[in-house]
Amino acid sequence: MKAKSDLLAATRRRRSNRPTRRVTVRMSAAERREQILNKAFEFFAEYGLTAQTRALAEACGVSQRLLYSAFPNKATLINAVYEAKIAGVFKAIWFVQLRDRSKPMEQRLNEFYREYYDMVLTRRWMRLFVYAALAEVEMAPTYIHSVITHLLEILVTEAAHEAGLAVPKNRAEQQEIGWILHGAVSHLAVRRHIYRDKTPLEIEKVIALQIGSFLAGLGTLLPPAPPPRE
Repeated sequence: MKAKSDLLAATRRRRSNRPTRRVTVRMSAAERREQILNKAFEFFAEYGLTAQTRALAEACGVSQRLLYSAFPNKATLINAVYEAKIAGVFKAIWFVQLRDRSKPMEQRLNEFYREYYDMVLTRRWMRLFVYAALAEVEMAPTYIHSVITHLLEILVTEAAHEAGLAVPKNRAEQQEIGWILHGAVSHLAVRRHIYRDKTPLEIEKVIALQIGSFLAGLGTLLPPAPPPRE
């Protein structure tokens, strides 16, 4: 965290030594808000959520006054970043596709997690998510509660159904079983984007290995489903 703060300070010092030249671009209020939102996502992902809005305004090329005209306070801006850039990139259609029993479960999981990794678990998304957790902002708990818990229950229900296994009645247990797979894929993104792991194995190959392992081991965690009632 300190290294990033030093980097931000050094960047600001370099900018302050340059001649100031403001270019005024006319934008609608909606366009300006979108511009600030996009820049805030980049900025917070690089420097964390504790960075001052003055530095953010500078990065956006606007005054603090203009920044606050679009977002009345920092908490509102952070919440908007969450809605648009964290939760907003998750596609609801994925829930439907994961329930499509015309496809084998392994195929459904591979298709979902390859898209999820490429579209959601990006470098900026992961960095912002980790920064938010360290700053004890409610971004991570909210995302897990509103999106991921539902996803985990679908994963376990569908995988168990295909394998003829019983789904735990305890939702917490069901979710923990789902975390075995989802946590593995999420940590893959942490390794690649945060730890900068240079392992040459392709992402698709690693995800396929994780899914295969999860499905193969499910029978050791869940009992057979009871026979249907006549």
